[in-house]
Amino acid sequence: MTTTITSTSFDDLPLLNRGKVRDLYAVPGADDQLLMVATDRISAFDVVLPAGIPGKGQLLTSLSLEWFRLIEPIIPNHLITADVDAMPPAIKKHADVLRGRTMLVKKAHVVPIEAIVRSYLSGSAWKEYKVKGSIHGIELPKGLVESDKLSNVMFTPSTKAEAGEKDMNLHPDEAAKLIGVELCALIAEKAIEIFNFASKHAAERGLILADTKFEFGLLPATHEGQSLKERLILVDEVLTPDSSRFWEAKLYKPGQAQTSFDKQYLRDFLLKREKEGIPYNSAIPDDIIEGIRTKYAEALQRLTGPPTEAV
Repeated sequence: MTTTITSTSFDDLPLLNRGKVRDLYAVPGADDQLLMVATDRISAFDVVLPAGIPGKGQLLTSLSLEWFRLIEPIIPNHLITADVDAMPPAIKKHADVLRGRTMLVKKAHVVPIEAIVRSYLSGSAWKEYKVKGSIHGIELPKGLVESDKLSNVMFTPSTKAEAGEKDMNLHPDEAAKLIGVELCALIAEKAIEIFNFASKHAAERGLILADTKFEFGLLPATHEGQSLKERLILVDEVLTPDSSRFWEAKLYKPGQAQTSFDKQYLRDFLLKREKEGIPYNSAIPDDIIEGIRTKYAEALQRLTGPPTEAV
């Protein structure tokens, strides 16, 4: 039976941050490194739910590692190693908990925005469009329906909230004011380039990548005049069902919600509950937990397996 780990704690590893899914630790004797642990916590609508998803941390880590490998020619990332046996002794002693769900990573200054890229009208973007005819303040043509394919891949950033707080959608110009015009333009360029690569990879496996969010970091400058491009890396997770919408391509039909391999299954359940007056943080039934686990596992299998069919 797969163990469910919703929280970690180690007497000899200082906890730096407990996020929505990941626990972040300092590495004794290595000020330029961090230990990132993917728990089995799951969040929706910026709320961390009380139940964990068995094995979710391992699934997310396995998929992120594969994506890091595939997109490294586009941009470097923060990964040092995911092999617990190659990590410092203070970490290796906790291998029974950490194996398969942890990465030793480079310490970087995390850019304080979520770099969201969209190719279809869904989620919070669809909600905004129905009311305002725009997404993230960017005006769109009239007459679009839910899940419509957008005419262009769009960079639609948001704030990066702490656990328990809500991300706020930003117009790209607002993001540029927040982090600087040059850095924002570079992140938008790289995020779209990664998205286009990942979309092609997913399409070859019968999946549509509707949208995703990336996180970027800046490594410390190693010499005077080092460019932002030389310091920019990809951090956190990447292109997992926690951070992306993957749809079944053969069932895609505009004008409705899609068959997906992501948290939408959970979101739909919570929205139905909300109409019944049941709060998000109430207990989750076992069949819903198993349904989420199954969808995540299939996403991993599909995305890391051989090509099957093109869209």
